[in-house]
Amino acid sequence: MQTALQLVMTGLQIGSVYMLFSLGLTLIFGVMKIVNFAHGQFFTLSAMLVAVLVPWLTTRGVSLPVAFGLGALAGIAVSIVVGLLLYQFGFRYFQRDLVGSFILSIGFALLFEGVFLHYFGGAVRAVPPIIDGDVSFFGVNLTAQRLALGLVALAFTLALYWVLSATRLGKAMRAVSIDHEAAMLQGIPYKKIVFNSFAIATFLGAVAGAIMAPISVITPTVGADYLVKGFIAVVIGGLGSVPGAIVGSLFIGFLESVGGYFFDPSSANMAIFVLAMLILLLRPKGVMGNG
Repeated sequence: MQTALQLVMTGLQIGSVYMLFSLGLTLIFGVMKIVNFAHGQFFTLSAMLVAVLVPWLTTRGVSLPVAFGLGALAGIAVSIVVGLLLYQFGFRYFQRDLVGSFILSIGFALLFEGVFLHYFGGAVRAVPPIIDGDVSFFGVNLTAQRLALGLVALAFTLALYWVLSATRLGKAMRAVSIDHEAAMLQGIPYKKIVFNSFAIATFLGAVAGAIMAPISVITPTVGADYLVKGFIAVVIGGLGSVPGAIVGSLFIGFLESVGGYFFDPSSANMAIFVLAMLILLLRPKGVMGNG
C-alpha cells in the first residue's frame, strides 16, 4: 500500500508539469486549429535562462531563492516576447491551416534549436536545489522541492481552468474554439482572442520550463522531450480538450512513475507510445474528444 501511494504521488508530480506544458498546446489547437511544434522552444528558452542567470546572480551575492525568482521572471518574460513575435510574423498567417502551421512550426523549432546551441553551447546545465529537505506523510517520502513545484504547476492549471470557465475572455476563447465564424457574428473580436490565447499558451510553456529547471538537467534540446510527451498527452485526451490534456498528462505521469519503478525509464517510454496507440485505436479522437 505504501509503495502504491508513493507511485501515485510521484506520478502526480510528473504529470503536473506535463499538464502545464500540454495545456498550452491544446489551447493553441483549440482556438487557432494549428499544430505548434515550436512550443517546446518556449520551454527550453525559459529553462535555459534560469540555468544561466541563477549561477550568475548567486556569484554576485544574490540569495538562491531570489536569484531563482528573478531568473524565472526573466525566462518567462523573454519567452513570451519571442512567442508573440513568432505569432505576429508567422503563425497569424497560418491560422486554421494544419499543413502550413506544421511546416512553419517545424522550421521555427529547428531555427531556435540551432540558435540555442550557438549561444548557450551544448553543455548540460543544472540549477542548485531551491528548497532542501523531504516531506513525509502516510509513509510516503517526497522531496520538498518537487512537491512545491508540483503544487505551483497545479495552481497554474487550476487558474487556467477558472479563466476558461468563469471569465469573459475564457468564454470567448471557448466560443471561438467551437465555431469561430459564429463567434465573430456575435461580436467576439476574433483576432484579439487568438492573440491572447497564443500569449497564454506561450506563458504556460515558459512557466513549465522555469519550474522544471531546478529538478532536471537543462540542455538546448530539453524541450523536445516535453514536446513529444505533451503531444501524446493532448492526443490521448483529445485535441483541443482542456480536461483531456489534464487526463492525458496524468496518464503519462503515472506510466512513467510505475514503469520507472518496476522496469526502467526506456521501457516506460515504450509503454507510453504503445498504450497511446491502443487508446487511439479504440477511440481515435481521444478519451475526451468530441465524437
